[in-house]
Amino acid sequence: MRKLLQFLVMLCLSAAVMAETFTIEDIRVEGLQRISAGTVFNYLPVKVGDEMSDNDARGIIRSLYKSKYFNDVQVERQDNVLVIKVQERPAISSIELVGNKDMDSAELLKSLREIGFGEGQVFEQAMLERVELELERQYFSRGKYGVAIESEVTPLSRNRVAIRITMAEGVVATIKDINIVGNDSFEQEELTEEFQTTTGTLLSFITKDNQYSRQKLSADLETLRSFYLDRGFVDFTVESTQVSISDDKKNMFITINITEGDKYKIDEVRLAGNLIVPEEELFDLVTIRQNSVFSRKAITKSTENLTNRLGNDGYAFANVNAVPEIDRDAKEVDLTFFVDPGRRAYVRRIQISGNSKTRDEVLRREMRQQESAWISTEKVEQSKARISRLGYFENVNVETIPVPGVQDQVDLNYGVTETPSGSLSAGVGYSQSDGIIFNANVTQKNFLGSGKHIRFGFNNSSINTIYSFGYTNPYATIDGISQGFNAYYRKTDADEANIARYTLDAFGGDFTYGIPISEENRIDLGFGYEHTEIDLPSTDRILRYEDFIDREGDSFDTVTLNAGWSSDSRDSAILPTSGISQSVSAEVAIPGPSLQFYKLRYKANAYKPLGEDLTFAIRGEFGYGDAYGDTNEFPFFENFYAGGIRSVRGFQANTLGVKERTSRGDEEPVGGNLLVSGGAEVIFPVPFMDKSLKSFRLSAFTDFGNVYDVNQDFDAGLLRYSAGLSAIWISPFGAMTFSIAAPLKKEDGDETEAFQFSLGSTF
Repeated sequence: MRKLLQFLVMLCLSAAVMAETFTIEDIRVEGLQRISAGTVFNYLPVKVGDEMSDNDARGIIRSLYKSKYFNDVQVERQDNVLVIKVQERPAISSIELVGNKDMDSAELLKSLREIGFGEGQVFEQAMLERVELELERQYFSRGKYGVAIESEVTPLSRNRVAIRITMAEGVVATIKDINIVGNDSFEQEELTEEFQTTTGTLLSFITKDNQYSRQKLSADLETLRSFYLDRGFVDFTVESTQVSISDDKKNMFITINITEGDKYKIDEVRLAGNLIVPEEELFDLVTIRQNSVFSRKAITKSTENLTNRLGNDGYAFANVNAVPEIDRDAKEVDLTFFVDPGRRAYVRRIQISGNSKTRDEVLRREMRQQESAWISTEKVEQSKARISRLGYFENVNVETIPVPGVQDQVDLNYGVTETPSGSLSAGVGYSQSDGIIFNANVTQKNFLGSGKHIRFGFNNSSINTIYSFGYTNPYATIDGISQGFNAYYRKTDADEANIARYTLDAFGGDFTYGIPISEENRIDLGFGYEHTEIDLPSTDRILRYEDFIDREGDSFDTVTLNAGWSSDSRDSAILPTSGISQSVSAEVAIPGPSLQFYKLRYKANAYKPLGEDLTFAIRGEFGYGDAYGDTNEFPFFENFYAGGIRSVRGFQANTLGVKERTSRGDEEPVGGNLLVSGGAEVIFPVPFMDKSLKSFRLSAFTDFGNVYDVNQDFDAGLLRYSAGLSAIWISPFGAMTFSIAAPLKKEDGDETEAFQFSLGSTF
């Protein structure tokens, strides 16, 4: 009010001075200290040579006040000279923040400067008041409702001020109680179980889930609404929500008033509209049925199923609406799904962009949607998924664009962002089973943009020394038959792997062919050759090994035929959350060159999400090998082994199964020709970490397994069991796995190991 009165007085005085008009011969500005005269002239609505009037004087005062540079402006006339007298607003010499433990001072000062409140800038009281309100709002968002903010402005020489902002932050107000009023059908604990807002847990000091947030509460109210609508309460409403805070600003209380209404059932489900697809087929896609409880979730799922089914026949813009007819007297709902397929659309053109290196044909051969054919939403998504699984692209997006001027044609635009498909890596890892591991790998998954794979690897540990080279052409034929080969050299010191002593030197190679039989299934065929030499120690020998070498020799040339089937529907090859992967393989050493034996193996992993954050996983593995023909005994160096972080955790690696006595009297594990193992686990994110961080997760698990010797039959009573906790982190250096496990069932002589880990890549 004081400034308004001052402004009006100045206008009146200036009007009195300018009672007569005159021509401006010169303009003089008095009272400037920091601001240049040029800046003032830029704001003036008049210039030399203009006629000056009462309105012009008022306009000058308004313009200069609007600039916010001045506390006082006066306009005078001296002859034909326009004299403007100003009093500058003070400049901010310093800003001192005191008591702000929750917010960084440097970041705060930076944000204040961005809004015009910083050192060297013009001080404005109104701006300081806005700063105080914004700081208060920031603390409120952090749950500190008892914050007190005081500002002190100290005048300094040369028209400057020093500002000190003191913040008494107080403590975080936590939610003391959540009370739902009107819930007759369900207990409050059941209703609030899925709430983001809680009254606190043991980890609340980390997760902050007991701090109030308007956004979280709104989401919780929608969760509550969905809970009731999915259980038949059609008339459910949230009447009101009250949030109150205690006098000391430390505790918050939330009260939610609801009206449940009555529970409704479905009386009749109908399909109406233009049913392009046979009604029986569409009706099978409806998941909600007569006499079932009304469920919005089931209705939404049914609508999605119908829309997707129509989209598969080219009706990409189909519209399906579920319209309920509510009989409140009978507490029943008639549900009608109105189907409007729209016009059938054809794909005119498929365009690909962003592939600066990868050839178009590499992407187009993954397309399941074809040009000039009906558009199929399923095939469009299949094409996107297949391109994503190539591993050449960071992002894959697809757009469906109607063709201008045509009602039944669309274009598909696939946009990709390429990622480097080659890698050169070298590193050091460690695992308790393999020891220190040195490895180097050169891989080019998309050689010259052709989609062909080449790789070279070197791996050296206390157990294995491996050199390998491989090549794969995933599209050796237009039908997607893959062709590849591998060559390798391997030296193994079995004693370092906790099993009976021998040394193996082997080199060889194999050719493989992969034949896709569906989107998720393929058959692999191949043959290989391996030359093997076995060396037993001069002392401390296993009698069985000596007998085998006496009969068969210590050098073997083996030709194998390989066949396998694999299926993979997982959502990710790394840290999956849903889907199943299975594989069956058979390897037969054919008669002629040397040993005659075969090996069969089956592996399976299944993942099922349990809500948003939990995943249930089970795995199983079965292996069996035996000799045939002229070979009397299954080769001991082809045995299966169990125990360790990749098998039955809690037991030392490769130590389960039969043990043989050496010539010195020691007992050493020798593995077996039959392997049975598996496990189950519940996978969950780290409680105090960001849930969006997918590269780190924990699990609670139980494992079982054992290996059986050629002279043993399978006996479930010999299986070993363990349970514990595991953690895996996909780090920039490779997978890091840790587990703490305790045996649930063990026998005398079993070698246990509670803590096990693997760092870096192992082979």
